[in-house]
Amino acid sequence: MTAFIKDDQEFCSCAVIHEEAVRIARAAEARPAELAGLAEVFRLYADPTRLRLLDALSTGELCVCDLAAVLGMTQSAVSHQLATLRHARLVRTRKDGKVVYYTLDDGHVGGIVEMARAHLNEGRRGNHG
Repeated sequence: MTAFIKDDQEFCSCAVIHEEAVRIARAAEARPAELAGLAEVFRLYADPTRLRLLDALSTGELCVCDLAAVLGMTQSAVSHQLATLRHARLVRTRKDGKVVYYTLDDGHVGGIVEMARAHLNEGRRGNHG
């Protein structure tokens, strides 16, 4: 396979379709509803405030007052973001008397942040082609 570069974009100059590779990729392709769900999860992670909340909660459960202190935000603003995260099942609650504690819903939530952090810290290792 040969490639050419135009305007800093790399293009494949071959006219061959690799039928088996295309068949495998098509078979593995996610359903549109699943892709929409994934896009929504990544949209939630893309907000810096929500990402800071998830990062803080990766240390353990915290109440709204604690989270407001950590982030330097009002309790109202933190509560609003937590409601969004709870609706998306990224965080869950535990009530102890009048205090509501928040924690990551499961290990996957923090794992996504950690995998992205590890990817960023790897540095660029050249072409991935």
